[in-house]
Parts: sequence; structure tokens; C-alpha cells
Amino acid sequence: MRRAQAASFQAYSREAKHIDLSPGRFATLLLIGRNPGISQTALSRAVGSDKSTLTFALDDLVRRGLVSRTRLRKDRRAYCLSLTAAGERMLAELTECARRHDRNLDRIIGPRDRATFLKILRQITAELS
Repeated sequence: MRRAQAASFQAYSREAKHIDLSPGRFATLLLIGRNPGISQTALSRAVGSDKSTLTFALDDLVRRGLVSRTRLRKDRRAYCLSLTAAGERMLAELTECARRHDRNLDRIIGPRDRATFLKILRQITAELS
């Protein structure tokens, strides 16, 4: 499974080679894009990453101008996260790369076996998490 994941990440990276952003950063952008105003704590839970690791990734995305952090009025210690205009453009471009990658995976697995394959992956994740 690890080899398949590594191969998939490498294939995605080739698909998005013109964009200097890891699959993990793409996932972070995607979650922020789908949940504008999400708190860092909620994002940390959704990503499954500890806060210090997530903070490092967010610092990078903020530095690149892709994500903005805004302090919450209710709790000045907390931030809400949103995509900038550049972040929205980057997400759209990366999403298209992901679609091409998914089509390639569908070609390998086959449309008939895709649902079963995804079900098995979900079962493994649920049982081992």
C-alpha cells in the first residue's frame, strides 16, 4: 500500500510539476477553500496533523500569498483561514491536475472496480485509524 501511495504521489507530482506545491499543501488549500473561515484547530483535526506541523505548512502558504489568517474577534488567540485570490487560482489549477490524475487512476483501476477499490480503502482507514 505504501508503494502504491508513493507511486500515486509521484504521478500527481509529475502532473503538477509546473506548480511548486506538495500534495499535502494542496489538501490544505482544498480544505480551506471548501471551508472559508475555518479555524486552525478545526483544520488541524480535518487534516489529521498536529498543530505545530500545520502551523509550519500554513506559514508557508501565507508567505506565498495563498492563504490569509485573520484573528477571530471572539478569541484573539485563534485565527480563521481563507484563500486569497492567488490561492483560489492555485487551487483551481491544482484541482485540474488532480482531475487528470484521477482519470489516469480510473484508467488503471477501471470504472467498474473504482467503487469497490474506494470502499476497501475506506474500510482499511476506518479499521486502522
